[in-house]
Amino acid sequence: MRLVAVALVLAMMQSAAAMRTIERGDQSAIDTPKQVIVRAPGEWAALWRQHAPGRPVPAVDWSTEMVAGVFLGSRNTAGYTVEILSVAPEQGALVVRYRQREPASDAITAQIITTPYHLVAVPRNAGEVKFERVQ
Repeated sequence: MRLVAVALVLAMMQSAAAMRTIERGDQSAIDTPKQVIVRAPGEWAALWRQHAPGRPVPAVDWSTEMVAGVFLGSRNTAGYTVEILSVAPEQGALVVRYRQREPASDAITAQIITTPYHLVAVPRNAGEVKFERVQ
């Protein structure tokens, strides 16, 4: 039984695509919720100008990478986060799994507008990309 569990974990790890975080935080200039896939430098520059106007655009190796991002939009307090957990090819599509967290109902949070986001570079894929929120 234990051997089967180990084999399953290894198979999942091998099928997961490598990703690297470009940037993650709670202060984006993009204040509406969205999930994005960027496959070209011009699209990336435009998205970055919306997200972080005036800051240099991070490098992406467009020959092997593309960008996946999740923006939660405007939130009324601190304590909200989003994290892209994995990307994996499944049935001809690349699946981007992410987790969204919010503060507990009894949490004491700063009363500040936040706009959580996570941007990652993932292996280039010309096919369909699906986003899946996990708990």
